[in-house]
Amino acid sequence: VQLVESGGGLVQPGGSLRLSCAVSGIFIRIYTMDWYRQFAGKQRELVASIRHDYSTNYADSVKGRFAISRDNAKNAVYLQMDSLKPEDTAVYYCNANLPGSSNYWGQGTQVTVSS
Repeated sequence: VQLVESGGGLVQPGGSLRLSCAVSGIFIRIYTMDWYRQFAGKQRELVASIRHDYSTNYADSVKGRFAISRDNAKNAVYLQMDSLKPEDTAVYYCNANLPGSSNYWGQGTQVTVSS
């Protein structure tokens, strides 16, 4: 199973980025797909989640700015990030999980918000 994130980079405050997570080895349609982020020296925190029924949840810090989506046909999940702030700077990770069963992680992609 492989999860490969892409789309990270350097962006100015107020800018946008779209992260992608391409998955191989499993069919994501039954999985909950999450985006986490990890600040330097801190534990990973859940940013956004999309379940198999397309229901979503967001961390309070990103509500109204980030949007998670999934394309089961492409076996991919996305995170649209708008109105980025310096405090969004982190490594962003894709996660695929079935509660009580499987749990898979990508390698992460760096997002840096700075002028």
